Amino acid sequence: MATIDRSRERREEIEAILERKPGVREVRDEADRYTVVGAASRGTYANWLTPVEEHFVCHRNAIPEIEDDSWTVSFSGGLDGEASVAELTERFPTVAVAHTMECAGNGRGQHDPETASVQWGFEAAATAVWTGVPLSSVLRAYAEDLPESGWLTAIGGDPGEEGVFARSIPLEKATDECILAVGVNGQPIPAEHGYPVRLLVPGWYGVNSVKWLDELRLADSMVTEGALDRPGSHARWQQEDYRIHPAGESPEPMATVETFDTWDQLRSEEIDHPYTFDQHVMSLIGAPDGEEPVRAGSVDVCGVAWAGDDSVEKVEVSFDGGDSWTEAERFGPDYAGAWRLFRTSWEATPGAHTLVSRASDDRGRTQPATIGTPEEGFGALDSGRYPWNEGGYAANAFLPNAVEVEVEPSE
Repeated sequence: MATIDRSRERREEIEAILERKPGVREVRDEADRYTVVGAASRGTYANWLTPVEEHFVCHRNAIPEIEDDSWTVSFSGGLDGEASVAELTERFPTVAVAHTMECAGNGRGQHDPETASVQWGFEAAATAVWTGVPLSSVLRAYAEDLPESGWLTAIGGDPGEEGVFARSIPLEKATDECILAVGVNGQPIPAEHGYPVRLLVPGWYGVNSVKWLDELRLADSMVTEGALDRPGSHARWQQEDYRIHPAGESPEPMATVETFDTWDQLRSEEIDHPYTFDQHVMSLIGAPDGEEPVRAGSVDVCGVAWAGDDSVEKVEVSFDGGDSWTEAERFGPDYAGAWRLFRTSWEATPGAHTLVSRASDDRGRTQPATIGTPEEGFGALDSGRYPWNEGGYAANAFLPNAVEVEVEPSE
């Protein structure tokens, strides 16, 4: 009966979001587990700031019913106390952070064969300006003795049948640039984005930015099963889901890791099944959007590129499906953890054309062309392909994101 009730709640949540947010569309959820909507048009990716109305949504549990700012966040482990959202915003300074939020499953629907769950194409990415209080200030205020290293576990207040939603991030990241966000793009955080307070982890995959924040807990290790004094499962979202592993393998829980960069973990000999922390380098063309034909002649091609904690060093655009490339100009706002705009001019000739972009970060890593096969496993990296993985996580291949453009003769 509970499963039937949750399915109905999920449907009601999606319908309510679609009504409020005209710039999104429902995304197919193969396992029917999540509330998911994504950007409805490529045009979203021709702009630096993503309106809340076009910002993707993804969560597993039901949205908590919260009526005011009396919601409290508790502190435990090496932290002590609790505070309401109102107390936090009154006690600590307000800061703003520009952040490109990307679901770790973005591109999952591009895997062949399909993996289960949400079949995202490219539409689970957005850039917004989040406002809130510096997490570093909060931790120092509620810490008995804040160590230089360790792990901070954030626990969501969304009700779940199987247990809590908990994610751990290294303390080095938590005290660097994270915030407890209460607003987005100049308005209070909408319910589906974590109202009234959300942990915001710039440059890292969205799963780390825990919504409806209920508790922050300091520990020497990441969350493991049985580590929390709460009923149900504790470690699923850290130690099982949202880890990158080949077909047929099950991730072993780890207490800690020293490598936080997701791409470096893929290359690491110490981490068999990487955690989805730092975002991979990625790019998308926003215009032309492929929905309407364009006229032959000079055409502006623009889009966005990002690289998580790293910076975008170069963006190239191809007008022939990747056979030849033109370097694009990067322009507009340049903030750590947020995407850059790029543009170039294309002398379009009549006919059908395949436009695609690829970005490189400041560490020399470039988007791979395609996604490999289950049989290749992580060996796909050696042939310039992104590894097919059972969760469909962190895919950043550029060819699946190509846009087909029809060019009509000029008048």
